[in-house]
Amino acid sequence: MQSELSYNPDVLTCLANLSSDEIFTPPELVNKILDILPPELWSNKDARFLDPMTKSGVFLREIAKRLMKGLEKQIPDQEKRINHVFKNQIFGIAITELTALLARRSVYCSKTANGKYSVCNDFTDEQGNIRFNRIEHTWINGKCKFCRASEENYERGTELETHAYEFIHTTTPEELFNMKFDVIIGNPPYQMSDGGAFASSSPIYNKFVEQALKLNPRFLIMIIPARWYAGGKGLDDFRNKFLKDKSIKILHDFPIGEDCFPGIRIAGGVCYFLRDSNYSGECKIISHKGNEVVSEMLRPLLEKNADTFIRINEAVSILRKINSINAKSFSSIVSSRKPFGLPTDFLKDPTKYDYPPVSETTQEIKIIGTINYKTVERYVGMNYPLKKGLEAIEKYKVFISQVLDNGFDWTKERLKPFLGYPKDICTETFLIIGPFEKKEEAENAISYINTKLFHLLMFLKKISHHVTAKVYSFVPIQNFNESWSDEKLYKKYGLTAEEIKFIEVNIKDLDNE
Repeated sequence: MQSELSYNPDVLTCLANLSSDEIFTPPELVNKILDILPPELWSNKDARFLDPMTKSGVFLREIAKRLMKGLEKQIPDQEKRINHVFKNQIFGIAITELTALLARRSVYCSKTANGKYSVCNDFTDEQGNIRFNRIEHTWINGKCKFCRASEENYERGTELETHAYEFIHTTTPEELFNMKFDVIIGNPPYQMSDGGAFASSSPIYNKFVEQALKLNPRFLIMIIPARWYAGGKGLDDFRNKFLKDKSIKILHDFPIGEDCFPGIRIAGGVCYFLRDSNYSGECKIISHKGNEVVSEMLRPLLEKNADTFIRINEAVSILRKINSINAKSFSSIVSSRKPFGLPTDFLKDPTKYDYPPVSETTQEIKIIGTINYKTVERYVGMNYPLKKGLEAIEKYKVFISQVLDNGFDWTKERLKPFLGYPKDICTETFLIIGPFEKKEEAENAISYINTKLFHLLMFLKKISHHVTAKVYSFVPIQNFNESWSDEKLYKKYGLTAEEIKFIEVNIKDLDNE
């Protein structure tokens, strides 16, 4: 057994991340990602690999290790093999000057490619095949035309990084190296501040995927946030194209991002995929939880009548049975945000929004909301100047939180609907379901929401802590003149014993406290 004193840790397992959006990829994860490439690549001395968003250089380093072993018989001389692999087969574009130095150090064992200690002695310049050029954003009306970064945030002097990533700040990426790549691989930056309200950011990982596709590699592999499955600012076109791309051969899905990046919380989880330009067919979807593969299924990325990706394999057969009935969507009776036009912090100070004060004394209309994260009730008269939702005031309704967060583990999350009476209204903290003419209808809607099947179908669209109307798109509406239970729903949709077991085991039981 190796002694503790002789243990030599991999420095790339010890790096702190640059930011929450520029995350170093652990070497162990990199090797799992490389495992999905065809093994014969490692003995192909003509194959070229590009990481166009190099940070630590870990992808290039691990690729080099595999090529050194795979080419041992073809190029027996170690020095010649090293020079061939590093000079002719692996290439990178660093995202910052710092990561350029770091990547060269981890790949070439020297921060300069032609340095005294570089493992490759064929380079004549400092950059070698890991390039970094400081690029400026191209501003149009305060936004970069390539990445949508905010001029206010990213117009900087030479002493600071611009974060104008070279690979995506060009219309001719093929001219960066002027060669054909067999594999483009990596972990791109995730988002850029776009100057919107509340530190608004726009995703940019999709731009790296789209730019890589322009180079038409045989294989494309990237690890990216999974928010694109069903949401994300400006991702509609990307999602539509990706889900219809029959060359996506393998997709590994991690609903909990920390299972890939320990200590980093990534809303909606992450995924990595293999696109093979020579393949056309269904995709192998592999779902992970912790260190385990929980399911594997060969199926289309885009299910019939769906506009988003279904990330739970076991739910696909259930959804297909429900869709066969062609019922109206439950989302049609879920309100938009701010159902009565009142912001989340309204009750703390209504005058901030030019509304009259509210009272703690009972009056005709009860407003349910939050102050300092605690649910409270306040009261106003019938003449209070509400601007929205007037048609629902005198009716029964169901209130439901528009935020649901339990670490993004869908097996542990549970909605807590409650009955709203006539003259009950709410702030933006809640959405309303309905409204209903009869109390019985609202109570029956609650019985439906409390079922496990309802929750499973809701989770198929949930990719962040927000639970807006569109999250309920896959949930069919029911007849609310009668109450509902899981047993009743299982029978209605003809679910098998195996499908029922999956729901019962994975959806948390109702908390009756």
